[in-house]
Parts: sequence; structure tokens; C-alpha cells
Amino acid sequence: MQTECSAELFEFAAVEKRAVVAGFDGGSITSDAGALLLGLADRAIRLVSRFAGCFEDFRAPGLIEHEVRTLVGQRVFGIALGYEDLNDHDHLRHDPVMAVLAGKLKPVRQKKCAPVAGKSTLNRLELSRPEPSRYKKISYRAEAIEGLFVDLFLEAHETAPDQIVIDLDATDDPLHGDQEGRFFHGYYDCFCFLPLYVFCGRHLLAAKLRTANQDAAAGSVEEIARIVGRVRARWPEVKIILRGDSGFAREALMAWCEANGIDFLFGLQGNVRLVAEIGSELDQARAASQADEGRPARRFKDFSYRPRKKAWSRTRRVIGKAEVTQGENNPRFVVTSLSAQAWQAQPLYEQLYCARGDMENRIKECQLDLFADRTSSATMRANQLRLWFASMAYVLTCALRRLGLKDTQFEKAACGTLRLKLFKIGALVRISVRRIKIAMASVHPWRREWATAYARLAALAA
Repeated sequence: MQTECSAELFEFAAVEKRAVVAGFDGGSITSDAGALLLGLADRAIRLVSRFAGCFEDFRAPGLIEHEVRTLVGQRVFGIALGYEDLNDHDHLRHDPVMAVLAGKLKPVRQKKCAPVAGKSTLNRLELSRPEPSRYKKISYRAEAIEGLFVDLFLEAHETAPDQIVIDLDATDDPLHGDQEGRFFHGYYDCFCFLPLYVFCGRHLLAAKLRTANQDAAAGSVEEIARIVGRVRARWPEVKIILRGDSGFAREALMAWCEANGIDFLFGLQGNVRLVAEIGSELDQARAASQADEGRPARRFKDFSYRPRKKAWSRTRRVIGKAEVTQGENNPRFVVTSLSAQAWQAQPLYEQLYCARGDMENRIKECQLDLFADRTSSATMRANQLRLWFASMAYVLTCALRRLGLKDTQFEKAACGTLRLKLFKIGALVRISVRRIKIAMASVHPWRREWATAYARLAALAA
């Protein structure tokens, strides 16, 4: 027989002769009070309303409890707060901060309904189609969503920069089910998707879900052409450099760049001819390493190169890095359209090319901190939409970081760090006729940074 406990208070060991008791009688309490900053950031850049504008709602207006804007905002805010699963929203739908972010404290039509949506309603949103159907009455326009990423990037600049560097990279998104588009990838040694990410600094310009049975550069020409066209429509004079690893050193992409006035800098897979080209530099690096007690040494060589099978349409500039590390040769190569007058070999490689490594940190934020790899739906279409929701959560958090946290210790903090230190704040919520008071923890260690972000964002949102 199971014993039922009817006690309202739970007793613990006394501290300094004071009884310690606990009870579930604290009233309406949230652990996400700091998310109010996300609401302010959204008001500053109008992300949620514009993202929702990419959807079309064919539901009967008189029967709608949760509008598309509320659903979209709930999903984006939820991901930013660490709730990657739709199941989480069966509890979040009663959270007072989520209700405040939605601008809706009470249900409109159904009295027993929570202020915001549960998992089933959100699931219908995620299963949206480009064209509505009998049972899926919310549709979306993919081209509008893709264009919004670029528009938000452009609007983040008060004036047109002289030059921008656009980074491309592909990564693995491991699969653990029988999703549509499931293929095995030999390099990553798993079944996965192969999403393509395009960044400019910390700004996300594109997140394209792709199957893994194709080249890493597949579709990159179309994506870059779309992005560059939108950028040049606003900034016709900006100089653009395209940067990527050896997976993007493909004739189609390089030829397109040359035909459209775009400079490029890509890694280049080494081969016997390329290594032989820097043979003397490798010997010099080895001698320098031995003379310096085995410390790494490197030399650079600038030369022209074209594969023998004429996979390239022309001869191109290649930089070879002849490096010896721990007694082993470590040759590396890049191919570029940038001139030797603009960039000499060593700074081109060490300063410009190696800086692309920071993009991998941005991908980690999207994939790990914001759950862009949570692609467990049955269809590619639904998983692409999930990737876009996670990507919009990144863009929103990035806007908060850029607009509210400049010159603070969190100016360059990862999305996961911002969630832990600025969003996850316990608070007591009191709702009266005249106001909603959210009393946050008095001992919160980063209250000063939170207040700074609030002041800046509130000024922009006014």
C-alpha cells in the first residue's frame, strides 16, 4: 500500500537553531525571468513579427486561440532559453514569463486553454508546408525566410562597410532515426545531414539543410548568388571576399566568383605536385626547427597552379605553407583570387585564412547551444523549419549581445553562457489589476550587466 503524504511543509536539518522548512506555496515563480531581455531585443529588431510574416495562416479566424506570431515567438524564445523539445512547452505554456513575452496573459476564446500553446499546436506549426493542406493550414514561404536572415544582417550596420568576408562551412548533423534524406557519410562515419552555414563575422546569413550524399559545396553557388545579390542591392560598392575550407575549392564556385567580381580564399587539398612545389621551403623549415630545439617552423611560397586534368578553367594563385611540427612535415595550401599586392603570402594565410576558424565557434553555438541539430522529424521539410527556428534564436541572441552587451564582459559570450548567466534568473511573479511585477533574485551576480542591457535595449525599442 502506498503511503500518501499530506504535509504542506518539508522539514530539513536546522541551521543555527533555526528550523529549515520548504513547501510548494511560493506562488507563481519562474526560472526564466531574464528572458525579458530577449523580448526587448525582439522589439528592437522586430524579428518575431517579421519571421511570422513569412507564414500564411489559413485557419478559420473565429476559431484561432494562438496566432502564428505567438507560436513563432514561443518557439524562438523557448529555444533561446534552452527548451529544445516541443514536449517542454506543455509546461512552458503555463509559465508567466512566456505569457508576458507573448503579450497574452489569458486565453481569448477557450477558457480552459493556457495563455500560450502546447506541444500539439506547435507541432502543427513545425509540420507546415509551402502549400496549405486540409490538416496543415499554416504554410510558409522559404524564400522570404531566407531573405530575412540577410535583411537582418544588413540592418545591423548603420553604414555600408568597405569590405565584408563571407564564410561558408558544412558540418555534420548526426541522425538517430529513419528520417527522410538519411545517408551515411564516410568522413563523419555516421548517418547524418550535411547542413551548409553561411556567416559574416557573427551574423548568420544562411542555414541550409542538405542530405549527406553530395559534395560539401553542393548548392553553394546558388546560396552565395542569392546572398550577394541581396547585399549588393543595398551596398553596391562593398568589396566581398568569400572564404572557406578545401571543400569549397570547386571550379563552379571559383569561376562564379571571378565572373561576378567576388574575391575568394579557399583551402586546397594537398597532392604530390603541390608538396613538391614547396619542397625546398620544407627543407628550410626543417633546418630552422632543428636549430631551434625542435620548435615548430614554417615558410611560405607564392606560386601559380593548375591541375593537370584541367579541372580548373585557368591557372590560379596558390599559397603553400611549409611547416614542420614535432619533426613532421605539415604542408598546407590555399587558393585565392586576391593579388600579391593586396595580400602577401604569410599574412594572407595567417591573418585572413586562419581567421575562418572562428566560424566553427558560431556553428557550435547554433548546433549545441541552440539545438540546430535537433532534426528528428520525419521529413526534410520539417527539419529545415526546425533549423530555421534555431537559427532565428541565434540571430535574436546575437542582437542582444551586439546591442545590449557591447563593452561588457558578455560582449563575446556564447549563447549558452548568456542563457546561464542572464536568462536563467529565478523570480516571483505577482499579477494585479494594474501591473505585472516580476521580482528577480536580489543576489543575482550579474544584475549590473543585465541592467545595462536593459537600458540600451529599452532605448532602442522605445
